[in-house]
Amino acid sequence: MRLFNYGAKGQEKPGILDANEKFRSLDGVCEVISSSFLANGGLNQLESIDVTKLAIIDRSERIGAPLLRPGKIIAVGLNYAEHIKETGSKARDEPVFFSKATSSLNGPFDRIERPKGATQVDWEVELVVIIGKESKYITEAEVEAHVAGFCTGIDVSERHFQKNRSGQWLKGKSADTFAPIGPYFVTLDEFKQYASCNLHLEVNGERKQSSNTNAMVHSVKKLVSYINEFMSLQPGDLIFTGTPEGVGMGFNPPQFLNEGDEVVAEVDGLGVQKHTITDYSS
Repeated sequence: MRLFNYGAKGQEKPGILDANEKFRSLDGVCEVISSSFLANGGLNQLESIDVTKLAIIDRSERIGAPLLRPGKIIAVGLNYAEHIKETGSKARDEPVFFSKATSSLNGPFDRIERPKGATQVDWEVELVVIIGKESKYITEAEVEAHVAGFCTGIDVSERHFQKNRSGQWLKGKSADTFAPIGPYFVTLDEFKQYASCNLHLEVNGERKQSSNTNAMVHSVKKLVSYINEFMSLQPGDLIFTGTPEGVGMGFNPPQFLNEGDEVVAEVDGLGVQKHTITDYSS
């Protein structure tokens, strides 16, 4: 299934993409696609639905984040060797991870806002894992049984906040709009290629990032199992799995996002995001 949410922010309704790429409404069939939808067995509920009988949605509707109200957002750093090199960092034996505030969640076509005082807003295209089942100390072999699906994501980062404001990455990762995901939540049964899929990002029409998840230092299964050593995972939790080389701070001189810039990101098979950058306004 390829699920999404549509409608005005805060008033979203659930939808599904049919086999002919038509947008169909799930309004009245199930609750909005969210952590509670997963916790309440929403995916199983939809297995018997005849999608062709659902109402078609006008494509002019806003498409929101395909998973709303996540319990937590965990992100992985330094998970591609070439990205480690471009940042001047050192490879680690164990994965590096940090959190992003759930208030940073953003839709796949909504604006990305540079926060007040920002000078170094950067881009990071990533494969995002959507947890589907309560998880405690699961092994790598058990991971797929606990994953609901995947989506495209961008770990937007303010590098000055991240690097120079007392060393807490969270500070540069959690501004409003800094975690856009979507457009689709693609269920695991339709996206088995997560271990080897292309991902790329463009700024103002220029390709900046282009890689494949098979270049990850730590695999999706390793990451989910490893994170689960330190915290339980619940339905609807999101895991950003790291970004490849080509981020703004890796260029010489560094390149950062400014008002009016356009960012396009995609993980093949999960859909394209398009964003315009704006400055903070009260």
